[in-house]
Amino acid sequence: MIDHKLIGTTSKVYEFEVEKGAIRAFASAIGDDNPLCFDEAYAKSQGYASLVAPPTFAQTLRIPFTDLNVNVDKSRTLQGEQEYIYERPIVAGDVLRCVSELVDIKERQGKKGPMISFVYEIRGEDLKGNFVFLSRTTVICR
Repeated sequence: MIDHKLIGTTSKVYEFEVEKGAIRAFASAIGDDNPLCFDEAYAKSQGYASLVAPPTFAQTLRIPFTDLNVNVDKSRTLQGEQEYIYERPIVAGDVLRCVSELVDIKERQGKKGPMISFVYEIRGEDLKGNFVFLSRTTVICR
């Protein structure tokens, strides 16, 4: 059984510097050919400070699940759902301070036994403390 008192547990703060190469590599990997992701001059002509990260780029800003005091066998997990909320796009040169929080735990009986879903959020802010994004993930464990 999972201790529901873990809900509200937060990680330490992690700082991520967003690099042009990381944006280009991620965009290439997902097949996003948007010039905002590759051509800095074009991105600047559109009003951005630098290259713009694809909307799912926040997935690369990883915080260890163990920071939330959740110890599960990773071989028995899968990602069930993902949601992103943005105040503004992530751009190259951003330094983002991110913290993860366990926001919900759900338990139910599956066809092959008990299943536990963990819902956690990663909140990203710029160095001035301005909200940039929220990533909400559901991890299912059997």
